[in-house]
Formats: sequence, structure tokens, C-alpha cells
Amino acid sequence: QVQLVESGGGLVQAGGSLRLSCAASESIFSIPAMGWYRQAPGKERELVATVHISSSTNYADSVKGRFTISRDNAKNTVYLQMNSLKPEDTAVYYCNARKVLRTYWGQGTQVTVSS
Repeated sequence: QVQLVESGGGLVQAGGSLRLSCAASESIFSIPAMGWYRQAPGKERELVATVHISSSTNYADSVKGRFTISRDNAKNTVYLQMNSLKPEDTAVYYCNARKVLRTYWGQGTQVTVSS
């Protein structure tokens, strides 16, 4: 069972930056896909970005060009660099690890962007 711990959330002004980290309790080297999702109040959880074992990435249209996802297999950590933040980016951000038979979630970290 993979445990995921997110960190790096907080309060930032519009236009600012934050870097989220997701530390896994085991090696992520062979995990097919790692990702970040977010859930704003009253809305469904949505995909933000994923990075695959091949290092290929994909992003939600709303964050393309502003957010960058990366994985450091040596540190068992996935990052989400968020630049040019907007108030609509305010949400709880969740880390996700997708194995063949099961998906794991972290507890989430709050990101609040003030206007």
C-alpha cells in the first residue's frame, strides 16, 4: 500500500507561485502514473496534471503553460510547480498514484490564491 503525503500548499497572491510536493512511502520508479488533482468547494475533483513512467506529461487546459509536473524517482517524490496563479486555482490539491490494480490518494493540501 502506497502512502502519499502532500506539502507546499498555502496562501499566495494572484500572479504568485507555489511548489507542491508529494512524498511516497515506497519507490515510485515502477508506478505507471503519478498525478495531481484538485477539488474546489462545491465542485467535483478534477485532473490537474499527470506524469507517466515514460516521463510523458499531460495537463488540464486551464493550467497549461503555468503548471509543471515532474517526478524524482530517486527521492520518491512528485512535484507540481505552479506559476502565475489565479484565484480560480484555489482548491485542495491531491496527489495520486495509479498502479495497475489500485489507485492511491494523499490527504490533500490547501492552495488559496487571493485576488
